[in-house]
Amino acid sequence: MASLTALDWIVIAAYFGVLLALVLAVTRRHQTSTDYFLAGRNVGFFAIGASIFASNIGSEHIVGLAGQGASTGLAMAHYELHAWIVVLLAWVFVPFYYQAGVFTMPEFLERRFGPKPRWILSLVSLAAYVLTKVSVTVYAGAIIFSTLLPDTFGSPEAAFWVGAVVTVLLTGLYTVAGGLRAVLYTDSAQAIVLLIGSGAITWFGLQQLGGWGELQAFAAANVAEYALWRPLSDPEFPWLGILIASPIVGIWYWCTDQYIVQRTLAAKNLTEARRGALWGAFLKVWPVFIFLVPGLIGAALNARGLLQIPLDSAGNPVGDQVFPTMVVSLLPAGLRGLVVAGLLAALMSSLSSLFNSTATLFTVDIYEKLRPKATEQQIVAVGRMATGVVIVLGLIWIPIMPAVSEGGLYQYLQNVQSYLAPPITAVFLLGIFNQRVNSRGAVWGMGLGFVLGMTKLGLQAVFGAGKIENPAMLAAIADLNFLYFSGLLFLICLGVIIVFSRGEAAPEPAQLRGLTLAHMDREAVRASWNRKDVIATAVVLGLVATVYLYFSFWV
Repeated sequence: MASLTALDWIVIAAYFGVLLALVLAVTRRHQTSTDYFLAGRNVGFFAIGASIFASNIGSEHIVGLAGQGASTGLAMAHYELHAWIVVLLAWVFVPFYYQAGVFTMPEFLERRFGPKPRWILSLVSLAAYVLTKVSVTVYAGAIIFSTLLPDTFGSPEAAFWVGAVVTVLLTGLYTVAGGLRAVLYTDSAQAIVLLIGSGAITWFGLQQLGGWGELQAFAAANVAEYALWRPLSDPEFPWLGILIASPIVGIWYWCTDQYIVQRTLAAKNLTEARRGALWGAFLKVWPVFIFLVPGLIGAALNARGLLQIPLDSAGNPVGDQVFPTMVVSLLPAGLRGLVVAGLLAALMSSLSSLFNSTATLFTVDIYEKLRPKATEQQIVAVGRMATGVVIVLGLIWIPIMPAVSEGGLYQYLQNVQSYLAPPITAVFLLGIFNQRVNSRGAVWGMGLGFVLGMTKLGLQAVFGAGKIENPAMLAAIADLNFLYFSGLLFLICLGVIIVFSRGEAAPEPAQLRGLTLAHMDREAVRASWNRKDVIATAVVLGLVATVYLYFSFWV
């Protein structure tokens, strides 16, 4: 296995020098809370779309998705073809958020339903960010260090810990200093490096394997493991479960999660916000080819003895080691350094977005509610302090990360998100499209939904086949496929919201102005788009349909 050369280190240093210059340039420009949390609401579509993409594609995404490609083939491609849901963000959700002039998603819920749903979403989001996104992102970054720099710090284990701590601290520092503006502009540079570097992995991997035809032949010989659509008998990814759960998780993540939506809220106007989301949707089409397919390539190379993927204690290849192993084994000097920089940039972009979104949620949705007379300077200072707290919590979670990664990082994320997403997706969809639902329904639907979802997650960890199998009912609930449970939980939440809303009067029309489909400013929305936006939408949807058709029949 090759190691990093002097040229690689020069490329890495130059790249991070550019990022440092960007951070220094933008840190002098924010004075108010709007500047710090939403970059002054003066950002163009290119930076918004690039940041949406870079925030989504973190190191846990690259490492974990390639690992899933190596172990489960294209089963997770459905989540990577969510570009069509980002189109929904652009056309359906962004107009409501932008017209409402909100900072956060919980703030939007308060406008629509009152303070209680805002508190529920704020607290659940903060807990989810710390317990899932921080832990798995930092763990994936540490894996990159231990694989790419195994001897730099004495041993792979030492490199793991150094990588985890250093990346959290460095990313936290520039996020604290620069706010969302620093996140947006560094993400723009990182998105470009991610596309170039990961595209290079696909290219060189195919060259080593012998071409696309060889990859198809490998997938065809292992079609049960690597097909896009799995039979209903598949215990993990049955096609019906994917069709049910994937859109539920997608709408939550892409259309209602502060982590992603905050970028569109920073736009100059509604037109730029929509185009930023559409640009992000276009970029979102390509991860199947530059992250998932390399995992397939790595598995094929490993099977032929052309790549040595590290083994676990049972002698099986470690999926999450596939991508970093391909980087150091296949790429030439210089380009290897660029891809390493891209991998580290992916870690930093996801962490910086997470830190900033968490600080925004805490400051706007909790601190300002408790201290409504706080000055702009106090608000920004608390935002920085909140970021610091998240950094500390991330460091505390480092020892727990190895347990988090069992079964693969990406699959773990989708599993947990399938339990978190249904109540949030249900309350946002009904809130926008049904003017009859009210605060009582939203509180009960979200509250019960979160309790049921976390109960399923807890049971899954303790009961089921190979674990505690009695009582049989609890074991059966634990073993219920996470995709089907997500759909069932979504239906329960919809029913609870509708039924409990009937127990109180409907909201007054004046309360709903600009917040539901029946009460939005249609003229302002129509004036915000033209033929260019329609063409961009058609291109994105056409690409998604083409990819689906091709991979549905490629083996």
